[in-house]
Amino acid sequence: MSFKATGLLPVNPATTRGTSTKLSASSDDKIVYTNGKTVIIRDLKNASPALAYSEHDHPTTVARISPSGYYCASADTSGTVRVWDLAGTDSVLKGEYKVISGRINDLAWDGESKRIIAVGDGREKFGHAFMMDTGSSVGEIIGHNKLINAVSIRPQRPFRAATGGDDGLIIFYHGTPYKYERTIKTHTKFVQDVRYAPSGDVFASVGSDSKIFLYDGKTGDTLHEITDSPHKGSIMAATWSPDSKSLVTSSADCTVKLWDVETQKNLTTWSLGAGVGNQQVGNAWSGEANIVSLSNNGDLNVFDPRTGDKPVRILTAPQKAITAGAPVDSDTFIGGCADGRVFAFEPSESKPLDGQSHGSLVVGMAASPKTGTIYSVGYDDHVREIDSTSKSFSQARVSTSSQPKAVTVAGDDSVFVAESNGLEAFRLNQRIHEEKTAYTPTTVAATNNLVAVGDDRLVRLYDWDGKSLKAAGTLEGNNGSISVLAFSPDGKLIASGDSTGRIVLFDAVKKELVTTRWSFHSGRVLSFAWTADSRHCASGSLDTHVCVWSVAKPLKNVIIRNAGPGGVNVVLWQGETASKSAKLASAGADGCVRTWEITFHA
Repeated sequence: MSFKATGLLPVNPATTRGTSTKLSASSDDKIVYTNGKTVIIRDLKNASPALAYSEHDHPTTVARISPSGYYCASADTSGTVRVWDLAGTDSVLKGEYKVISGRINDLAWDGESKRIIAVGDGREKFGHAFMMDTGSSVGEIIGHNKLINAVSIRPQRPFRAATGGDDGLIIFYHGTPYKYERTIKTHTKFVQDVRYAPSGDVFASVGSDSKIFLYDGKTGDTLHEITDSPHKGSIMAATWSPDSKSLVTSSADCTVKLWDVETQKNLTTWSLGAGVGNQQVGNAWSGEANIVSLSNNGDLNVFDPRTGDKPVRILTAPQKAITAGAPVDSDTFIGGCADGRVFAFEPSESKPLDGQSHGSLVVGMAASPKTGTIYSVGYDDHVREIDSTSKSFSQARVSTSSQPKAVTVAGDDSVFVAESNGLEAFRLNQRIHEEKTAYTPTTVAATNNLVAVGDDRLVRLYDWDGKSLKAAGTLEGNNGSISVLAFSPDGKLIASGDSTGRIVLFDAVKKELVTTRWSFHSGRVLSFAWTADSRHCASGSLDTHVCVWSVAKPLKNVIIRNAGPGGVNVVLWQGETASKSAKLASAGADGCVRTWEITFHA
């Protein structure tokens, strides 16, 4: 067997209420942002494939592409900046530099793509200016007495730089090397963003005092305060049009405003609704006519300044880890996230489901073999029903007796939930059976009339007659606590994965061991997916790898290494799997969905 990567649906930016989130853009309709330890570069016109860079050891905070387009600089909470190559597909590291002793909030390239200034919340200093290829210092970033939120460098010579921080100050620097020139005291609260226009003639600042100021790009002199139709909340971000004639601001008052810089007049105001989720916390101007503003709920709102009073597109995707999934059809699956949100993942986009979702982590999903209805369970202690046709939550839901751990659906449409206190069965949103166990169930799987429950190193089998469970034996062979179980579609086999990474294949009819040779994972096995012909099984693990196993030839397998940074929680086959090749989707801790073409060799 062999594999080939075919696509990647990216996670959306991570946000924190009341904190500016830095987005950046390139001239070819791409935007750059961070989430967890991952840097995402995505095309606004086509979500997949995107580029995901996951080489940081700590959560990333900001990333920006160099003006030359050859490199990307990304920073993290430890104060480290990594500069890596965009020219090839391997993202080769150019340099890694520890620049401050704390979180980096922003960074900026100079117009020659040679120097970088990184700023944030360090113990000894709040910023550092350095060469991108050697890391050697090219000046001092001083003048602030609190953390710095933003930095911008004049694109042309003579180089200038401006920083803004929580002390309400803007510090203006001459370069290079960058030296303190003056302190600008225009804002009365936190300065959230400073941005130089592409022309270099002017730069702008915005802050928590809802004010916008314009300054001379060479001298730092204050030119204007924009007061026409002001924002009513903290302004979290500003961005310039490519021609330097327009400025866009995004605010916690849930609006995005477009300004004419020459007249200081408001040209357009876009309102995104109300509530914390619609507060605007970041923005970028990509290409000629793509304004992107980030909502606190992670939505990327794309506006065209030439048309309409609404976004032309809203790009939605998870912000947290994808923790569970179930297939809908050949191209779509439903996935639940660590924050309780649930999305429908299609080949080129992801959309949140309508209706009331879970309030916390989604721990399991299963599709009915008869109706296609999807059942999900979460740490809100509820079983919720999802209509796979409309891709929305139904009103039906039922509470569980204790915290759920996994869910499965039997052949008669009975829904079984493994819980901390035992096992429960539901049908038509009614509890029809409750099985108290002397052990603590860890996971559950079901076929026509057979139910398998995970325990510490044991798989416990039960016969199901539609009303009650009857013990039918145990299966032994695992080395650790059973973490995931899955029956083959024909009901003849059952795969059992445990916390040590060991996978054991059992004959479900004879109740005997088939093979223990599916054991290449080095971490907890988190997900299984069988092909429709029951000949191959895919597994995802905490060790970040995906494996595809053969029933007929246990030693024949394909290992997709580092398929999901942080761990693979979900694997699902998409489309026809009985041919010589098939498409596999995987998702997990980084919130991204990756697709692979698996070729089955004779």
